[in-house]
Amino acid sequence: MSTYPYDLGSHTRTTSTTSPAAQAWFDRGLVWCYAFNHEEAIRCFERAAADDPGFALAHWGIAYAVGPNYNKDWEVFPDEDLRTSLRRAHQEVMTARDLAANASPVERDLVEALCARFPAADPVDDFVPWKLAYADAMAQVHAAHPDDLDVLAIYADALMTLSAWQLWDVATGQPAEGARTLEIKALLDAALERPGAMEHPGLLHLYVHLMEMSPTPEAALPAADALRGLVPDGGHLLHMPTHIDVLVGDYEQVIRWNTEAIAADDRYAEREGPLNFYSLYRAHDHHFRIYGAMFSAQLGVALEAATALEGLVTEELLRIETMPMADWLEGFAPMRLHVLVRFGRWDELIATPLPHDRELWATTTAMTHYARGVAHAASERVAEAEAERELFRAAVARVPESRYLFNNTCLDILAIAGAMLDGEVAYRRGDYDTAFADLRRAIDLDDTLPYDEPWGWMQPTRHAYGALLLEQGHVEEAAAVYAADLGVDATLGRPRQHPNNVWSLHGYHECLGRLGRGEEAAVVKQQLDLATARADIPIKASCFCRLHTAA
Repeated sequence: MSTYPYDLGSHTRTTSTTSPAAQAWFDRGLVWCYAFNHEEAIRCFERAAADDPGFALAHWGIAYAVGPNYNKDWEVFPDEDLRTSLRRAHQEVMTARDLAANASPVERDLVEALCARFPAADPVDDFVPWKLAYADAMAQVHAAHPDDLDVLAIYADALMTLSAWQLWDVATGQPAEGARTLEIKALLDAALERPGAMEHPGLLHLYVHLMEMSPTPEAALPAADALRGLVPDGGHLLHMPTHIDVLVGDYEQVIRWNTEAIAADDRYAEREGPLNFYSLYRAHDHHFRIYGAMFSAQLGVALEAATALEGLVTEELLRIETMPMADWLEGFAPMRLHVLVRFGRWDELIATPLPHDRELWATTTAMTHYARGVAHAASERVAEAEAERELFRAAVARVPESRYLFNNTCLDILAIAGAMLDGEVAYRRGDYDTAFADLRRAIDLDDTLPYDEPWGWMQPTRHAYGALLLEQGHVEEAAAVYAADLGVDATLGRPRQHPNNVWSLHGYHECLGRLGRGEEAAVVKQQLDLATARADIPIKASCFCRLHTAA
């Protein structure tokens, strides 16, 4: 046991096993569940069951880890994975029930509740009744054991999974219709007041997810700070605080903690290999690091992270037949293109080759044509930009509907790319009215994407729109665009705002100065100076597509 290679912190749960080895393996499995590495959790629970064949809670753990979770609900299980997972979960929870006579009351209650989650071994057309029954069963377990922090976490997880990633209406800041958001918030707020709760990885993780979509993500900062480093080798838990950091505009923390998470995940991958579902979480950390570097204008970090991400999203991984890895991961592959557009590396983009297998790398192929089209337009090569646009449209038609980038379809993301490219081409043709209409269409598409972090579109569409408005002298309109992006006003729902980002600060400061609003400009200048302190490139506009910038 002492040779277990991962440091998972100190979280433990008293159980009915008399085997120290089984207890240790159970604790590890539970922490891995809280860290969303369910494959490793299953292995730990299996070891616990092997060390104590009569340990009911070990079989409960296997079933719990095999089943759905906040990031992988029943609806996204591939058909064969669904059948296999449900069959095993049902079998394991039935085994747990058979062994539960010698378990403690809370363990028996947890097992009975999980039976409601897996009442049969075969899939059904509608899993909602199962999810509701499980949530109701966990409510009863919580009522019987109100001081048990693990029960609190498992109950909150059951409620959140009813409306995964749809807890809040991002536009209004109100709880989403039908979601039990306020019930979950009351539960977790009270839980975090209890002794030991601010050291509980499950409660802290869930609270970050609860509050990130809310109108007050900063309320989760204490929980996020408590989670930092709590589980040293739990890569996903090292990463999770950055879901709040990015929303409050602390981009340096985003870079730092995703770097820590990547290091932990690399240690895991060295032992367990990269060909597993957890690679999705590993890609997410690199994606987040790129996002933080883009908002803080750190080109070197962004390129380094993009290179590392490309090394992770390999053809071997995408071609795994037992899981649709291409549908889940290929959308990460074009991130370098977003970086190069963000930093105006037009010659590099124009020279970017197409993937060799344009069916496997369908999203990447379309994004390459988009990025090369923008680069040609910004280089004032309109005919070449129009040619790339035609190739882009043809490539989009070949992207499968099943391709996703976390919560967004790649086709929805590519629709924004199409509107942006239309705007850039029309602008360079001198048709400014059409260009601005196209860019406003891109903004509307961007604003209405399902919530995700990083947001589905990597460079806020308002950055290009504001830059080109300024280039044409529409200063008042540009100021309003930047104010919205920064969250200076209430134009946008809170998760759509990007506080402290260097690009909009630069544009907003220029607007205020040109409008004669000197006192406001002076305040923004202080923020801008702080934001540019770590930038490794000069900032002259909110988008490199603006070719003529102010002195």
